[in-house]
Amino acid sequence: MTDFRTATSIGERIRAARKDRGFRTPAELSAAIPGGVVKESTIQNVEAGRKAELTVSQLLNISLALRLPPAFLLAPLGRLDDKLDLANLSDDFQSMTTAEFESWLSGTTPGAYRVTTAAEHRDRHQLQAIRELGTNIRERDRLTKVLELEAELDSSAYDVGRHPGSTTSSRLKESKRRITELTAYLVSSGLEADGWEIHLSQSEDEKENP
Repeated sequence: MTDFRTATSIGERIRAARKDRGFRTPAELSAAIPGGVVKESTIQNVEAGRKAELTVSQLLNISLALRLPPAFLLAPLGRLDDKLDLANLSDDFQSMTTAEFESWLSGTTPGAYRVTTAAEHRDRHQLQAIRELGTNIRERDRLTKVLELEAELDSSAYDVGRHPGSTTSSRLKESKRRITELTAYLVSSGLEADGWEIHLSQSEDEKENP
């Protein structure tokens, strides 16, 4: 079976990923996308190479149905030094390797793609802050639950107070401090991040208590 990470066109990558994810036919993949927004014929044509491009919505719908980050369909990430094989890209992409493309697409800092302007640097820094904020919110919620469990048990079993720098309480305090810091930075940058941690926590609770 062809590996979707090394296949040499978007159609081949979709076909390989489809099979890897257990969809035997384009019809099965199409059926897994709610609302019938990506037709079986569209998937068939792009897999066969008769259709060289997908709309953004088609690409995202297919990627989500496959539970695969879109970058794996857009570029052969198993061959990081290869050039891109997507149709109709501008000349600015011609010298970009797969690794550089993934870094540019994801906004990774630092990454293989070299930032050339102050605006790019600012935007990537904000993306990094958004990711870190989400991580800290989830860590805060996890540590809060751990602390509640520890309070119900014999605290001596956890050496509470013997290693202040490594206790659940101190880690929770640091996580909350970082959340406040990152939220303030994002709000000052013009993003509507104030209160976002509340909504994210609620969504996590819904996942645990459907």
